Amino acid sequence: MPPSSDYLPVLQSGRWFHALPPDFADQLLALAQPRVLAAGEALFLRGDAPCGLYAVVRGAIGISGMGGQRDQARAALLTLLEPPAWFGEIAVFDGAARTHDAHAAEPSTVLQVPHEKLLEWLHAHPAHWHSLALLLTDKLRTAFVALEELALLPAPRRLARRLVMMAEGYGQWAGGARSRRVLEVSQEQLALMLAISRQTTNQILQDLQARGLLRVQRGEVEILDLPALRAACY
Repeated sequence: MPPSSDYLPVLQSGRWFHALPPDFADQLLALAQPRVLAAGEALFLRGDAPCGLYAVVRGAIGISGMGGQRDQARAALLTLLEPPAWFGEIAVFDGAARTHDAHAAEPSTVLQVPHEKLLEWLHAHPAHWHSLALLLTDKLRTAFVALEELALLPAPRRLARRLVMMAEGYGQWAGGARSRRVLEVSQEQLALMLAISRQTTNQILQDLQARGLLRVQRGEVEILDLPALRAACY
């Protein structure tokens, strides 16, 4: 398995890691341990003890939850985390159990910064808690936007906005404007993330495809006209 340092270009492409003080970035890389996950394999589950900070360097990690009575339980896919996303920081702050499940949505590699070793270093270098807090507040802003969209926007606009956000890496890339043309996301995953039916998701995607904004393929969506798709969000 490649050493963690081999993934430095991926990490540096992310806005948060790129802006870190060099000593904190170097320490994260020194502590990080690569973990390879098969598609569907769990990284951690709801109720698990804190296990560290993670960075996605290959593939995608789905963050999900389950609710309702046992015989009528419903799954919710909250988000798909792709390179160079960092996650798991909430438990670093409060030491509480994991609140959601994390599974590999496809064959994936993550870097794991062990919980206790990270805490030990942060307690010895308390000024760097601020940098970690910026990762947390950025996630909080994104969560508020998602809640606002769920409450106020109709399904077609929510879906268009989610595709734009995914294409633009949720604003997490460093160094100016950048976007992806092909999103590796299925219709079922989109439906779960947006809390709409699979049928409604398909209808919206087919309409966007008929308008020449995107192309729907098995397990992926190809963005053909990002500015027009962005305009469909409003």
